[in-house]
Amino acid sequence: MTSKVTYNGELRTTCTHIRSGNEMITDAPTDNHGLGQAFSPTDTVATGLASCMMTVMGIKAADLDIDLVGATAEVTKHMASDPRRISKIEVHLELPAVVSQKHRTILERTANTCPVHYSLHPDIEKVITFNWSVK
Repeated sequence: MTSKVTYNGELRTTCTHIRSGNEMITDAPTDNHGLGQAFSPTDTVATGLASCMMTVMGIKAADLDIDLVGATAEVTKHMASDPRRISKIEVHLELPAVVSQKHRTILERTANTCPVHYSLHPDIEKVITFNWSVK
């Protein structure tokens, strides 16, 4: 088992990672009857894309002896209705490493082939931008 999700009432859940015991709360967004006081379930999906991209980039960067510590990603999720769903995810990555064009290409391809990227429905538009430091 990967996780256990408990419904707390008032459109809120507690998600527990079984192996570590770490917990996170989700809350329905304000535009869908919730309080918007935590990540919504769809926020976690969109954020998971960026987290997965950065994780696989980190694995590949270590192989290339590149340090990506301090890299950040800004995530914007767009919703559609009828049926309510994620229609678009924008991920803007800020990468502090100064690397060659060859290594940029390798790392960007790695990010765009992460497991979450492949797991998202093809109808979800994914707009990914990479901003590499230039020194």
